[in-house]
Amino acid sequence: MNSPVSYVDDMLSGLCLAHERHFRQPERRVIVRAGGAVKGKVGIVTGGGSGHLPIFTGYIGPGLLDACAIGDVFASPSADQMASAMRHADGGAGVLRLYGNYGGDVMNFDMAGEMLEMEDIASTTVLLADDVASAPAAEAEKRRGVAGMVFAFKAAGARAEERATLDEVTASAQKTADACRSIGFALTPCIVPQAGAPTFNLAEDEMEMGMGIHGEPGIWRDKLKTADEITDEMVDHLLDDVPLGRGERIALLVNSLGATPLEELYIMYRRIRERFDDRGVTIVSPLVGRYATSMEMAGATLTLCRLDSEIERLLAAPCDCPFWKI
Repeated sequence: MNSPVSYVDDMLSGLCLAHERHFRQPERRVIVRAGGAVKGKVGIVTGGGSGHLPIFTGYIGPGLLDACAIGDVFASPSADQMASAMRHADGGAGVLRLYGNYGGDVMNFDMAGEMLEMEDIASTTVLLADDVASAPAAEAEKRRGVAGMVFAFKAAGARAEERATLDEVTASAQKTADACRSIGFALTPCIVPQAGAPTFNLAEDEMEMGMGIHGEPGIWRDKLKTADEITDEMVDHLLDDVPLGRGERIALLVNSLGATPLEELYIMYRRIRERFDDRGVTIVSPLVGRYATSMEMAGATLTLCRLDSEIERLLAAPCDCPFWKI
């Protein structure tokens, strides 16, 4: 880096320069589609802290998001930045706020929505709360939003491209969010530039299951396990939360938290596929790679999205951003 203070702004500048066909930065900490808002289409906006690329900013583009507000590493954008992103996304059909269930983001997006109401711009909210390790099923509304956002962005974006109404886009986004479950594990911490120290400590022979993407505590910490043992436990946690029967179809995301290489993700996917094949569950168009990271953390997350005909159609629709194209 050049300095901790300039880290996010330098990154956003480089991101937009590298992907000029997709992104434009109309003001500091706000990224929008290069072509601007699409007239007559519901705008879809997200926001959150830096340190998670491609989430959040990377999923702006046709069939996906229209704008994003970006905070410091692991810190919420301001309400003013969120409101500005919403204005840039407004094509006259209203704006959906689609983001993760984190206190600062919720508070600031609620304030931004109130600002926009005073300007006669209608908006709705869908919160992602897919991390099964962060709260029990009985308190699902308290769960963190993690990589399930990728599927929700895609479904909402596809529905908006069909020129569905704000209520219809919101309903499809909510259905997709409700269909997602995620869990992750960490092998190493990461370092927030402005803090200059690891977010937590793990011994070289330790791991933590259920760790959050900002270093939030998981459900256990112990000695390293084999890839199949780790993968089996993750699958078991997801299936305990959303039992799947023979003949069902799911979308699946095996995601690196930053430092874990593709080779290791494919070792995990091999075991995941065995587990779901044995159960008679079909995995549709799996995603394996870096889709929602936590700086340079080593570890991975597993997300499943239970499909119905509508969600499967929306996830298969065309989209175009630097990190996912159909």
